[in-house]
Amino acid sequence: MGKYEQEARELLTLVGGRENVAAVSHCMTRMRFVLNEPEKADIEKIEAMKCVKGSFTQSGQFQVIIGNTVADFYNDFTAVAGIEGVSKDEVKQAAKKNQNVLQRMITALAEIFAPLIPAIITGGLILGFCNCINSLYLFENGTKTLCDISQFWSGVNSFLGLIGEAVFNMLPVGICWSVTKKMGTTQMLGIVLGLTLVSGQLLNAYSVATTPAADIPVWDFGYFKVNMIGYQAQVLPAILAAFTLVYLEKFFRKITPQVVSMIVVPFCSLVLAVVMAHFVLGPIGWKIGSAISSVVYAGITGSFKVIFGAVFGFIYAPLVITGLHHMSNAIDLQLQADYGGTMLWPMIALSNIAQGSAVLGMIILQRKNARAQEVNVPAGVSCYVGVAEPAIVGVNLKYGFPFVCGMVGSACAAVVSVATNTTANSIGVGGLPGILSIQPQYMGTFALSMAVAVAVPLVLTLIVGKKKLSAREMGEDAEQTSAEEAVQTSRTEAVPEVGKSGELKAFLKGKVIPLKEVNDGVFSEGVMGDGLAIIPENEVLYAPADGEVAVLMQDSRHACGLKLDCGIELLLHIGIDTVDMKGDGFEYLIEEGQRVKTGTPLIRFSRQKIKEAGHPDVTVCVITDGGDEKQFEFHTGIEAEEKVTVIADFKEKGEENG
Repeated sequence: MGKYEQEARELLTLVGGRENVAAVSHCMTRMRFVLNEPEKADIEKIEAMKCVKGSFTQSGQFQVIIGNTVADFYNDFTAVAGIEGVSKDEVKQAAKKNQNVLQRMITALAEIFAPLIPAIITGGLILGFCNCINSLYLFENGTKTLCDISQFWSGVNSFLGLIGEAVFNMLPVGICWSVTKKMGTTQMLGIVLGLTLVSGQLLNAYSVATTPAADIPVWDFGYFKVNMIGYQAQVLPAILAAFTLVYLEKFFRKITPQVVSMIVVPFCSLVLAVVMAHFVLGPIGWKIGSAISSVVYAGITGSFKVIFGAVFGFIYAPLVITGLHHMSNAIDLQLQADYGGTMLWPMIALSNIAQGSAVLGMIILQRKNARAQEVNVPAGVSCYVGVAEPAIVGVNLKYGFPFVCGMVGSACAAVVSVATNTTANSIGVGGLPGILSIQPQYMGTFALSMAVAVAVPLVLTLIVGKKKLSAREMGEDAEQTSAEEAVQTSRTEAVPEVGKSGELKAFLKGKVIPLKEVNDGVFSEGVMGDGLAIIPENEVLYAPADGEVAVLMQDSRHACGLKLDCGIELLLHIGIDTVDMKGDGFEYLIEEGQRVKTGTPLIRFSRQKIKEAGHPDVTVCVITDGGDEKQFEFHTGIEAEEKVTVIADFKEKGEENG
């Protein structure tokens, strides 16, 4: 048995015993549990264990932070518990049982629509552009459009219509593909199912409302008839049909002998799914989707539309934090299909602008606080172009009052938006570019709403901030000013020789940031230890000092642990949650136990693949064990270069800080 046998037995008892562990795995630093009854875990005693650095629960998983030695601890734990470890994907699947029905639905919707969003945004922008050239009567005394007076622009309008039709008319194809991809079944069958929902043989969904019932084509089976109706741009019918196909395929694959599965499984699954889609699920899904969009549309356009707008505008930012905002994508698309546009999306874009304006207020208030501006400025810019999370989490929630000011401004802007019936073609780019998705006749009213979304949060944040923020937080404290000058002076000092004792070198080229700006609770809160991070510009991770490779993750290759010659132990971790990539885009250039020098290449990685996987590429260096060193000084806010720039200094025990 290993060195952690006693601690493993204690942890097993504290998590509720073997019978309470549904699944267990580990990553570079953490044990990941799925517990049958999470409330049985004694968190206070677990965190009091000497080998445990902290714990938290996320997405149905109870995670216990061990550190660099987690692999050895995990082996002892599974041996003591008599439990066979599983992969991290299996742990995630098992963790879903700890989520309620609403959480599962939201997660499923988010995963279905995420791959489709780029195409939908593109389609919305193209529709907006086409509306500008074929619907705005700006020429010959307001009697003709640009397409009417120019054959070139008429041809452009017709040509771009190909893309708009492909995105929205064929939306069920994308949905069916995305569902089968998410569920791990045959994606080509999903595509074929989607095509049967939008086939040219069917009456186009956009024409159903204007076609007399007697003229709707039918399939006549003698004993009964079924309407030949297409489901262009319909969301719910496609989702229901796709999940039916998924479960039919899984069922037939389970009961069919392997020798005939290639014939039986796809044939039976697809035929039955298409029958169910057109005979039952399509009509039901159409009715439910129309009912939902009707309720929302009534709220936006009815007698109480101003109240509806105020409430939606006020609560949308909190919905972003909880993840509930993903449901709005399906509603927006259904509104677009039923009413030719959506009045919901403009309010979503305005909410982003309002939160960005609250950050703008913080930028003004903290203009003398250089450290705060390192977070404020990029967060505000990203929010104004449609990515609200950095602003909400990194700035507004941190101080509290800017978040509320943004919510108030969003509510005011939403009132103006719904009062003027501002409508978008479809969902588009959020923030200030959101005006490109607005129907031309409403661009003026949306601009007015944008002005409200900028002015109200900005003014409120400035007023409240002057009372709430301390002089230090605003950068007006003399002590802080002198400290900043001292840091600035230290940055301009001559760079010492590579490998000099008492220094860690840059492990990447890029911008150095403090751990608290890393969007990960374990690292940003210093649970694993003190350190810093670099937003990389290159794709090779280097050793920051002389030492030995202590820990490698052979399955994911996204991190490594080093034990330096001075006794310090480091964790170098590329990206956030990149363990999910299973090593794709990562290559170890060293072996466990290998001696390395300062500047030795450790890991080659692909920033593009990390981005495509949806993860940040910020790379963390954490001192997990300081050895005999007691004092550390980290330099952030500088540009690091491979193997030459000092990013951290440590002093021998008993010496004064430099």
